[in-house]
Amino acid sequence: MNRQRQQQQRNSHERHKAQKSNTQIKLSELELGKHIDNLLAQAIITLAKSYQAGSIVLPTIKNVRESIQSEIEARAVKRCPNYKEGQQQYAKQYRQSIHRWSYNRLIGCIKSQAAKANISIEQGPQPIRDSPQEKARDLAIAAYHFRQNKS
Repeated sequence: MNRQRQQQQRNSHERHKAQKSNTQIKLSELELGKHIDNLLAQAIITLAKSYQAGSIVLPTIKNVRESIQSEIEARAVKRCPNYKEGQQQYAKQYRQSIHRWSYNRLIGCIKSQAAKANISIEQGPQPIRDSPQEKARDLAIAAYHFRQNKS
């Protein structure tokens, strides 16, 4: 993953230079991203099969920028205490790495592989909690209530 991020940064810089000089550049990071998304989707489906899950609940990412902003700022303060410029630079780099990631492409891979494995996909609102375990629990409960209200 780190190599992929570094390659993305290099490709982004090369793309920027090519745009400034009005030349074309051919980069293959799209295929690498698809490959990684497929690997992640396979791992998720394998985990769901091992637990004999009938469905997978995925978070919707509406308004995710607002919920992530405070987390990014907290990480920046922890990483660079008493250094405002360092915090701003860290937060900027962190946001850039997050927004390069194609969540919708990953969801598409998960949905296609889940269909092959006869596992249903549900989506629920992303809860705002402290720990990933609490987020996962609240997401599953919200999907359950949504399913109950639907029927």
